[in-house]
Amino acid sequence: MCSAEPINCFPVLVNILSNTFLRLFNSTARIRVWSEPFYNTQSPELKSDIFFICLTYMLILAAGLPPHFAVSSMEDYKVKSM
Repeated sequence: MCSAEPINCFPVLVNILSNTFLRLFNSTARIRVWSEPFYNTQSPELKSDIFFICLTYMLILAAGLPPHFAVSSMEDYKVKSM
């Protein structure tokens, strides 16, 4: 019926239960439940913008990490913490 992941299994379970209760009460209506756990972007421009924002963030992060480690090891050297 569904995969083992709870994010996919819960909507299927809700659908089965709700349709079962509707059949018990002799209703002809049916309830459809679907799950889309991740936001789906169709626009290539939006995907490109998100990519460049993430790339810029990663470049800034990558530029800031090595000095952090260098300063940390220099502080250790000054206090002779070996």
